[in-house]
Amino acid sequence: MMHLRAGRYTGPLYRALNPVYAREPLSGRGAELYGGRFNAKDTPALYTALDPTTALREANQVGSLQPTILVSYAADLGPIFDTRDADAVSQYGITKVGLADPGWRMKMLQGQTVPTQDFAASLITNGFAGLLIRSYTNCASENNFNVVLWQWKSDSCKLEVIDDEGRLSRL
Repeated sequence: MMHLRAGRYTGPLYRALNPVYAREPLSGRGAELYGGRFNAKDTPALYTALDPTTALREANQVGSLQPTILVSYAADLGPIFDTRDADAVSQYGITKVGLADPGWRMKMLQGQTVPTQDFAASLITNGFAGLLIRSYTNCASENNFNVVLWQWKSDSCKLEVIDDEGRLSRL
């Protein structure tokens, strides 16, 4: 169930973490070190999903399923840019095809400009905490969504790991 109203997302989010980062599920360090579709290197980001299956697909896009820790969050975040609004997206000079570009990783690795990273940088500059974006992983449908966050530690953003039993601290 989508909980995006007036640019705010409220509800559950899921993230499949590399176990290396399991003790710091709010760090954004992996994305900061390596970059991603919607963040350049040196820009921390949390790639979350609206459902656990999408989170697992996102974390294991290349090759075989690797060891993964699935984490859930309680979220109240904003403002969140909604990429389902094609007119709003086009104002940033990118299209739906551009958002889905499968070559973004190769461009990044070759040191080329990555339009989705430039789009994200513009959203960050304009004060967005994150964006709602369709998942482009294999087998994802138009109903599988991610919320990519650049700001999750502020007065206007609350993101709490659900770990009532302290399991992550035991890893």
